[in-house]
Amino acid sequence: MILTVTLNTALDITYRVPALRPHASHRVTEVTERPGGKGLNVARVLAALGHEVTVTGFAGGATGRALRDQLTGVAGVTDALVPVAGSTRRTIAVVDDTTGDTTQLNEPGPVVTPAEWSTFQDAYEELLPSVSAVALCGSLPPGVPVGAYAQLIRTARASDVPVLLDTSGEPLRRGVAARPDIVKPNTDELAELTGSHEPVQATRDARRRGAHAVVASLGADGLLALNAEGHWRATPPRPVEGNPTGAGDSAVAGLLSALVEGLPWPERLTRAVALSTATVLAPTAGEFDGRVYETLLEQVTVTSEASAA
Repeated sequence: MILTVTLNTALDITYRVPALRPHASHRVTEVTERPGGKGLNVARVLAALGHEVTVTGFAGGATGRALRDQLTGVAGVTDALVPVAGSTRRTIAVVDDTTGDTTQLNEPGPVVTPAEWSTFQDAYEELLPSVSAVALCGSLPPGVPVGAYAQLIRTARASDVPVLLDTSGEPLRRGVAARPDIVKPNTDELAELTGSHEPVQATRDARRRGAHAVVASLGADGLLALNAEGHWRATPPRPVEGNPTGAGDSAVAGLLSALVEGLPWPERLTRAVALSTATVLAPTAGEFDGRVYETLLEQVTVTSEASAA
């Protein structure tokens, strides 16, 4: 079983409008809701790949109840969310059907008390003996210590459970120092962490800071990966246009599923790029097209590059 941790869960709400105009009223043509937050997105993709997944983190209030109600309908996903007194946040995405652009509004998460954080840590430790890998994903809600991911990484490593970290800012900086097995930043997060805007140099710098492996998302250009075994670049067969929402989470699911299956690094990267590209091409944001994914597995290019790892 794989465990995904989403400390700042959300109920994702998407509105579609014919055209988004400032200072105007809009008639919404379609509304969709689903459980969200990066770790829940990763879990949904892992389940679609056939893996059993447990999700944990925080959920509270009416929004949290709605989120958990919807999780019950996701096959392969077990709900181990920890209740809090505060209300789970909502994220509002407004899609302009004319341009295809999306405007995102993200509410703050609930304030987590020290007692609630302590309860979560106990629950997390109880889950670890039964899991094969952990993904720590997304932002931290108010009240959770900025070093929370570093602490969770150390706890998992003490139980010999491999950890993938996908976050940003100070939680990323502190988390990397705790030596996660994999860290997956995008280029902006990587530059903020290392001060370098050159991806190859930045991946080297991030690995020197403690990560065993660094997999940098290059957007439409694929992935760049560095670890003790080598240095690779994985690219899709062609540039694609579509909605990139959730593509990074699909890449995390690809990396994590391939890790627990024991696949070599080039195959891990192939799966991650194929999944993220299939997510961009899917008609529904954050989902992936299974047939496109299977086709892309044969078309992704992975090249080994010289590295001073």
